[in-house]
Amino acid sequence: MQARSALFDLYGDHLRPRGGRAPVAALVKLLAPLGIAPPAVRTAVSRMVRQGWLDPLRLASGPGYSITPKAARRLDEAAARIYRTGRVTWDGRFDLLVLDAPGSRRDRQRLAATLSFLGYGTLDEQTWVATRPAEDVDLLLAEAGIRFERFTASHFSGTPGAMGVVRRAWDLAEIGRAYERFVADQRPLLSAVTVRSSDEEAYAVRFRLVHAWRTFLFRDPQLPPALLPERWPGTAAASFFDRHAARLRPAADRYVEQCLDAGNRIARQKGR
Repeated sequence: MQARSALFDLYGDHLRPRGGRAPVAALVKLLAPLGIAPPAVRTAVSRMVRQGWLDPLRLASGPGYSITPKAARRLDEAAARIYRTGRVTWDGRFDLLVLDAPGSRRDRQRLAATLSFLGYGTLDEQTWVATRPAEDVDLLLAEAGIRFERFTASHFSGTPGAMGVVRRAWDLAEIGRAYERFVADQRPLLSAVTVRSSDEEAYAVRFRLVHAWRTFLFRDPQLPPALLPERWPGTAAASFFDRHAARLRPAADRYVEQCLDAGNRIARQKGR
């Protein structure tokens, strides 16, 4: 697990509901159970500041970092998709992007990752399609200096034709197998956490569960049910995730509060 990715998960899943800020000492302590060393945390934080995801600030417990408005939007969108708080609907129309692809391979890869996260699949190197428009896509493409045209389109053949477009844009068979692997990989780790496990152990296992589930934000566009195959593995995987994420949430929350309170206690002692 990379420190930068883990920080996104930490802020999105635990710190965003708590004001989106934390002292550096708490960040280090909260990522330690995942095997991430303090220097890696500090390097990742500095990188996220340069990229506009975090802002430095001074807290009562010492130096810390808060999420920027840009990060708050991205984290809220990710949380809505991770926990599926919004209903997936479809009006029969696609959002279609035709881009002037960046020249460098690195820029093309970064663009592809961003569009995939926003729910777009590729028909070819320049043409991307989604079953719902992403609010920030115009701004993101403009900030990246990418020329593009954007269309709303519906398939002449209705749902059967739309399903053909979906199967061109995404490898649903591979996504389905990835969901099955997710359940198989996570099941033994989750089974090891019982009522006798410590809060730290529950927190670490739950963190890895959410981290693994979050990768589907870049794989699965969360298509409307009408465009999915029958017995879609993602449905069973989502139920599995929801059940265990909820089961381990109380213990994980207690551990997070413990780490945040430790810094506050030190600050109060220094102030005496």
